[in-house]
Amino acid sequence: MAGVILCLTFMSQNVKMKARHHSMALATLWTALILFTSVIGFAQSTPPTVLHASEAAKLLPDAVFFRGQSATVQTRNSGGIHFADDMFVLVALVDNSGYSSGIQQKYQAYFITEVPLDFNGNALKPGAYGVGIVKDHFIAMDIGAHDLFTVPIVHDADLKRPSPLQLNADGDHYRLYFGRDYVTFAQSK
Repeated sequence: MAGVILCLTFMSQNVKMKARHHSMALATLWTALILFTSVIGFAQSTPPTVLHASEAAKLLPDAVFFRGQSATVQTRNSGGIHFADDMFVLVALVDNSGYSSGIQQKYQAYFITEVPLDFNGNALKPGAYGVGIVKDHFIAMDIGAHDLFTVPIVHDADLKRPSPLQLNADGDHYRLYFGRDYVTFAQSK
């Protein structure tokens, strides 16, 4: 009888140890899951960063190809956006002096995007483009100087320090300025 009681006591302690070990393993698993989801949530909630000229210049080439020619990039007049998923939008004014007057009028900046964008209902797929402002419209062209779309610009008389080109955040949208004139765009969902 003493042997049976001793055996039952040993089995009871063994069951308690397994239950305690199981509880600790489950607690560790839950802790790891909570940490993983918080890290993922933090990474997804990191806002995009607007890049100023000095930062964008590190990513831009010295010259770009557009409509059969190379144009020198004015890195001092550049900007960009670095998205949380490590994708970029980069833009820089170019020296368009070697182009015909028709292209010079429209092609003022080189625009590179790794993400799809929306310009006032007009889609711009990832790629490299020529952009500029003609009269009161922003124009986007493909690499062959074919017009893709035009969008009305907005004049910002309250802009404190206009520069030839700048990029500013405006909530979940961005303003691409040419002097005091700008066009608004956002990353497509």
